[in-house]
Amino acid sequence: MDITLKYYNENAEKFVQGTSLVDFSETQNRFLSKLSPGAEILDFGCGSGRDTKSFMDKGFVVTATDGSKELCELASEFTGIKVKQMLFQELSEVDRYDGIWACSSILHLTKEQLSNVFEKMAAALKANGIIYTSFKYSDFEGERNGRYFTDFTIDLFKKFMEGICGIEIEEYWLTGDVRAGREEEKWLNVILRKTEDFERAMNNEQ
Repeated sequence: MDITLKYYNENAEKFVQGTSLVDFSETQNRFLSKLSPGAEILDFGCGSGRDTKSFMDKGFVVTATDGSKELCELASEFTGIKVKQMLFQELSEVDRYDGIWACSSILHLTKEQLSNVFEKMAAALKANGIIYTSFKYSDFEGERNGRYFTDFTIDLFKKFMEGICGIEIEEYWLTGDVRAGREEEKWLNVILRKTEDFERAMNNEQ
């Protein structure tokens, strides 16, 4: 089993306790402000289910997934909906979602895996759809505290995204960690938007 999934399966309850009640409303609202009421959202690597529940409470339609079996079970209990166990690489839907929320989740992929998954995310979005995602702010890649991480600075992320078809950076900002005692840890937050180029490329292939 992947070391990251092993970590989350073995530490699921501790992870949920540390994240489920954290106030993440400022970033959630920044994402939601770009969507129409009742829009369809994929919570891609939902963890505790905190954000899924918040989005549902605000009237959005949410599909939640996670790669960890244990987190899926706990998030299902917390949200009241069935959370699908699925690896990021298994995303196969097309033109389904208005927004994809990938909060502190796809950062566990290698850059090669990320390239592939970003393109799958672009395909899963409806025209002009958006993605929110976040990464630890540094240039580190590798195993840290029992999990694999790919970190980015904004310059590294901009360069990385040059090779990704179908989505472009709309805005980015830096924040401190919202968890108590970890405020000094910096995060890169990004909102990406599906481009018309992706639609044209797909139509040309058909």
